[in-house]
Amino acid sequence: MPNPLAEYRLFCFPYAGGSAGVFRAWQRYLPQNIELCPIELPGRGTRFSEAPLTSIEELVKAIAYGILPLLDRPFAFFGHSMGAWVSFELTRWLRQEYNLQPIHLFLSARRAPQIPALVPPIHVLPDAEFIEQIRLYNGMNPALLEDAEFMELILPVLRADFTVLETYTYRQQKPLECPITAFGGWQDGDTSGESLQAWQIHSNRSFLLQMFPGDHFFLDSARPSLISAITEQINRQ
Repeated sequence: MPNPLAEYRLFCFPYAGGSAGVFRAWQRYLPQNIELCPIELPGRGTRFSEAPLTSIEELVKAIAYGILPLLDRPFAFFGHSMGAWVSFELTRWLRQEYNLQPIHLFLSARRAPQIPALVPPIHVLPDAEFIEQIRLYNGMNPALLEDAEFMELILPVLRADFTVLETYTYRQQKPLECPITAFGGWQDGDTSGESLQAWQIHSNRSFLLQMFPGDHFFLDSARPSLISAITEQINRQ
């Protein structure tokens, strides 16, 4: 719900296949001076009827035009996994087009974009093989992966999101003028601490790497601690 008394707005960007609902429980952990603004991407949640987008450039522009009216007070971005790259590129685009920047950029469970992928792309695989690769990410309930009706609904979104990730081309620019905090899970086999530390080159301000117990989806298992860390950094501004 809108909070006209909030000093700050925290925009949250979901992982591949995720919706704004991923962050539904976050508001109860946030102080009243921070307004939660979860981003709903096309093709899911309240935007289910819209076609999902398949490039990071399309996503960045669509999100930017939607949130511009809300950037009238200090704001921060939190992006998890795919959301980390989307929020990073959105930050660069807002700097270029509007000379705007967040007071803090929180990048979670995603390697810095200058590090090349170590695994082949999966978005081009046939459905059965694609679903099997999704299973290996351990990011969905196994029972849902066996639910043919559910998978028929979610598969286009998942494939579009992995297309976004696997066709993204990083282009070097000058570092950002906002602090960056990178978050990771100690048991995340997909994202190492070293690959998170590599985000450091993208800020001319402070950089912090913070690790939590849990795998790639520690944003659920370590939710209170994660939100506390975000709140602490925002309120330092």
